[in-house]
Parts: sequence; structure tokens; C-alpha cells
Amino acid sequence: MTTPLTLVPGRRPDGTPRLAVTGEIDMSNAGSLADALNATHGPLVLDLTAVGYLDSAGLSVLFAHADRLTLIATPLLAPVLTVSGLADLATVQGLDPGRPPS
Repeated sequence: MTTPLTLVPGRRPDGTPRLAVTGEIDMSNAGSLADALNATHGPLVLDLTAVGYLDSAGLSVLFAHADRLTLIATPLLAPVLTVSGLADLATVQGLDPGRPPS
């Protein structure tokens, strides 16, 4: 069974491409995320604030693009982003519960 995942492209006010992700990212839909990331070039803001689950398949997709990503996440994803080391490779905003994501 495929896990629901919604990907909505857009741009930030400064023109930087932005991709808003909603749902769960797992092996059943990581390919859709990979396709969306591969379709963009240069810096990309990936809004994960509406993601409730991220497994190793999703992490591997993010690792492949870590050098150009700014991730906007919530404290819910903090453990997986920090333990995996992704938070050390990509710019990550929103992991501190005292500071809202920008």
C-alpha cells in the first residue's frame, strides 16, 4: 500500500525554489520525492513541516541532495535528521522547539 505523499512546488519571496511536502516519506513513495528533487537545480528549500514520518528510503533521497537543500522541519523530525547526520550536511531550520521555522 502506498503511503500518501503530497508535493507542492513553489517559490519563496526571494525567488528560491521551494517544495512543500505533506504526509509520510517511506520506501513506497521516496521515488516521487527523488523525481521532484531531480527536477530542480541549484538551491532548494524543502518544507517538511507537514511530514509526520521519514524512513531510511526518504533519508537516502535527501542525502543525495544535502549540499543544496535547506530543510524546514519540526522537532518531530529532529531525532532522525540529527542521528542520521543529515542535519550536519544540510541547512536545517525549525528543530529548536523554542524557535519557529522560518
